[in-house]
Amino acid sequence: MAETPALLLLLTLGLGCPGIQGQRYKITARIYGRTTPLSQAGQRLELECDPSPDDSGVFWFRQDKGGTLHFIVFINLLSGTTFEGNKKTSTRFEARIVGKFYQLVVKSFMPQDEGNYFCLVNINQMLYFSRGQPAFFPVTTTPAPTSAPTTQHGITGKDPCLKTPHPENSKVKELDFFCDTFIWVPLAAACLLFLIALALTVMLHQQTRRRRCRCKRPPSGKPNVKPTTTPSRHV
Repeated sequence: MAETPALLLLLTLGLGCPGIQGQRYKITARIYGRTTPLSQAGQRLELECDPSPDDSGVFWFRQDKGGTLHFIVFINLLSGTTFEGNKKTSTRFEARIVGKFYQLVVKSFMPQDEGNYFCLVNINQMLYFSRGQPAFFPVTTTPAPTSAPTTQHGITGKDPCLKTPHPENSKVKELDFFCDTFIWVPLAAACLLFLIALALTVMLHQQTRRRRCRCKRPPSGKPNVKPTTTPSRHV
């Protein structure tokens, strides 16, 4: 139904504020036709709502264990039954009016049907809803088996169990070692070659400077050149 989200919100507010229920009308939701609680999946669960004579129809909701509200059906004398998705029938539920009661039937009660069931009535634009009718399977608890403490040789209190290395962890470590070797070995070789080249460059530079320093120059800065004599002519 299109108004279902708004009704869910109003119902949520009503559950949190009990005063919204009002005092004039008393709406009751209960299980009928069953004297024993639900014991196994697949059983039939029948509920009925006893509204006031002034109602215009009844909504059925279920609140699951997580607190979420789920619309089930709207029952009205004129329109009949309207299930989720504006469907007239449902494979999981039945709804009908018997006398003054609005009945809801869960055909095959399953764990996903557990929760608190509410019926909601709109009377003169006021919402009145019932108390939640719980429907749950009985909780069965099995005691944990008790065994005498055992002691093992070679195991201390700090290490209560033997731990074996996981094969995946050893593979990861081997891959990490291979990657480290693959990266660092070439890098170290390149650094070594760079140092050797740098040392050779320094040695060559020093030898060049020594050769230049062997040639001595006069204080004037000009090289010593012997004067040339021109032959004299006799006339």
